[in-house]
Amino acid sequence: MTFQTCLKSVAAGALLAAFAAAPGHAEEIEIKAVTAFPKPVEFAKSFARFVEKANEMGEGVFQINYMGGPEVIPPPQQAQAIRRGVIDMQYGPGTYYLGEMPEVDAWVGSTVSAMEGREKGGFAIMQEVYKEGLGAYLLAHIDTGVDFHIYLTEEPERTADGGVDLTGLKLRSQPIYREFFDTLGATTVSVPVPEVYTALERGVVDGIGWPLVGITDLSWDEFLKYRIDPPFFQTDLAIMMNAEKWAELPEEAREILTKAAIEYEKESYDHYQTVIKETDEAVRADGMQVIDITGDARQAYLDEAFATAWKRLKDSGSAHYDDLRDAYYDR
Repeated sequence: MTFQTCLKSVAAGALLAAFAAAPGHAEEIEIKAVTAFPKPVEFAKSFARFVEKANEMGEGVFQINYMGGPEVIPPPQQAQAIRRGVIDMQYGPGTYYLGEMPEVDAWVGSTVSAMEGREKGGFAIMQEVYKEGLGAYLLAHIDTGVDFHIYLTEEPERTADGGVDLTGLKLRSQPIYREFFDTLGATTVSVPVPEVYTALERGVVDGIGWPLVGITDLSWDEFLKYRIDPPFFQTDLAIMMNAEKWAELPEEAREILTKAAIEYEKESYDHYQTVIKETDEAVRADGMQVIDITGDARQAYLDEAFATAWKRLKDSGSAHYDDLRDAYYDR
């Protein structure tokens, strides 16, 4: 190689290095993410679909590194991990943090989709709530339109008006429907999701509250033979980010993530309407019996359920109660 050729090679290498370091060609930003759900659960799969969508849209700008679920960080500790910046993004139920954010009950007691909630200003309020309560940036409220049911291992007793009497039954519960289960006479038991199968197998619980979506993911339907209709409440599943990480992202990255979030709220809603129909047909075909509460008893059942969520929020003294009720409740 001649001296002139060597100089040209060095110059070319320097030019390429400078070009790669230019703002338009910066290295992709890594966003570390976890979920509250084990990977086999349908809702963890939903988050994986969001990650895939966002990564395609953000190629060259950022990439979300989906690290896993409870095996990475136990769900009760994930909010603090977000606050401290141990992780950058988390997906899971907002009601894990009811103590810090009683306003999440507005999602539980919601009768509208995430899209309608955004249009009516509810999502903007919830962004304030997440910032105040967890010091986090709320990115999305996904997987709405998915309601809860009560599932039992044995046929329930019926009341004179056609309702159900669950007196003496032990139900796996969580804060969002503990009071409602109490009104039905049930005893509530706290069991982590990964331990529900064993709890059903050993008779620790006689039933659970869970959406129709995902009821077969961890084989709980081996024990759950009865479902009570109508469904009640909605899922309260959200994607949040560490506030500093969000603020440090370039504007382009924030715009892409926001666009992906808004689009996926609609996509996940539509997806689950199909999944609900297909799952309903499948579990009925496999022998699950549906206890259908009708007439005035049905209305009373739903009124009682939704009243517990909104009463909790009102009793919390939240300054956002009226605005959130206007945005999310239309019964």
